Amino acid sequence: MTDSRAATTASIRTPARSPWPALWALVIGFFMILVDTTIVSVANPAIKAALDPDTGNLDNVVWVTSAYLLTYAVPLLITGRLGDRFGPKNIYLTGLAIFTIASLACGLAPTLEVLIAARAVQGLGAAMMTPQTMAVITRTFPPQNRGAAMGLWGATAGVATLVGPLAGGLLVDGLGWEWIFFINIPVGIIGFIAAVVLVPQLPRTAHKFDIVGVVLSAVGLFLIVFGLQEGEHYSWAAWIWAMVAAGVAVMALFIWTQARSKGEPLVPLDLFRDRNFSIANLAIAAVGFTVTSMALPQMFYLQLARGLTPTESALLLVPLAILSGVLAPFAGKLLDRTDPRFLLVPGLLLVGGALGIYVALIFNDAPIWMFLIPSVFMGIGNAGMWGPLATTATRNLPPRQAGAGAGIYNTTRTVGSVIGSASIAAFMQARLEANLPGAGDAGASFGTGTLPPEIVGGFSDAMGQSLALPIIVIGMGLIAVLFMRRPSVIRPHGAPQDAGPAAQAQAAPAAAGE
Repeated sequence: MTDSRAATTASIRTPARSPWPALWALVIGFFMILVDTTIVSVANPAIKAALDPDTGNLDNVVWVTSAYLLTYAVPLLITGRLGDRFGPKNIYLTGLAIFTIASLACGLAPTLEVLIAARAVQGLGAAMMTPQTMAVITRTFPPQNRGAAMGLWGATAGVATLVGPLAGGLLVDGLGWEWIFFINIPVGIIGFIAAVVLVPQLPRTAHKFDIVGVVLSAVGLFLIVFGLQEGEHYSWAAWIWAMVAAGVAVMALFIWTQARSKGEPLVPLDLFRDRNFSIANLAIAAVGFTVTSMALPQMFYLQLARGLTPTESALLLVPLAILSGVLAPFAGKLLDRTDPRFLLVPGLLLVGGALGIYVALIFNDAPIWMFLIPSVFMGIGNAGMWGPLATTATRNLPPRQAGAGAGIYNTTRTVGSVIGSASIAAFMQARLEANLPGAGDAGASFGTGTLPPEIVGGFSDAMGQSLALPIIVIGMGLIAVLFMRRPSVIRPHGAPQDAGPAAQAQAAPAAAGE
């Protein structure tokens, strides 16, 4: 017994390998897959002109984004468990290889259908990678450093979704739309080598897989998203509404089976007893919806109604990307000493307000330089949104449930993005029909880069009105955040500053229960 205690004490005092190099290696791939969530938005007009030039419908090209998000969202719950069973490093490397090869297929796609299929494969690779980044944080960082690590994770998520349109504009203008995918190949190779060298092999844990839960969640989500995506195209026929209703029913059945599961449910519902975890999941779904849905009408307006090139339109987002990246670390440090609402409420307000300013500028045909103003406010708001939500969601969870919590958080964020992408396509098409009757059946394409002067006004109004949707949803996220509570414990009691992960893990459950 004495020998055992001595060995434990020695292991705690032995300097452990720093987990930061491993996290930075994983961040390379994480950054790349999140950039691919938004990089297509700025290239959509060019992709439509090249691969779908003969229709006026926008929903076909939006599937380039929706297919990626759909196959990214559905497997997230199980790929986290795969990381526990086969090792997060092995699953991450497999996903990165799939993602990189699929990127090559995207760039070489000869038709829109092939591009959508390749994007779906990309999404599968991304789904294998994402949960492993948070798993490494929760399994290798001691609790008092976990906030800083999660802050880097959150800042990466925020900055990546903003860098996407800028990088897309530069690549589309300079080399062609294909290069938004080709650029992933060298980045993927570098990330693969870095992960092989720097990421440790962590202990594996046996898990039973809830196959019924996987099937139900996949079917339910597909029915809902497909119905939303194609509803306007089929004039919201009765079978479309039936498909959406069936999807909702299947998701309700999924939740019921999770509640009654006697084994290992795909979603442990007891995690939602933590108020901040539940609210953070609602808020991140709203954020994912907003960030994904706002980009499409913005880029179509700037490029088609105002005549900007992809690079010029993306440059208007530079203040957003810079301010978000610079301020995010400071927000993460401040979060350790204050109520999360002090950062989240102003952050979400600034994002919603910036979108409101954007709408006002569109309706008033404002000078282009004025679109930099909402970009500034949105950058500040993003810094108080991404990292604080990720940290707040996981702070009070005991270590044994940290992996499951991270999987749920990633899933809700991505599901929000999926529904945002599908919803904005339907809403944009509806507003186009209202402002330009017959637009969906027009022979002229909205992806050619030019619009006849007589329809510019109606098109601009439709894009401005479409931005009302993300404003409403981010407002719902703001209301949810108001019901958060200040964490009772910032650092687990009983865990000294220099204690290793073993001692921290012993102290954390007691702290979480306070």
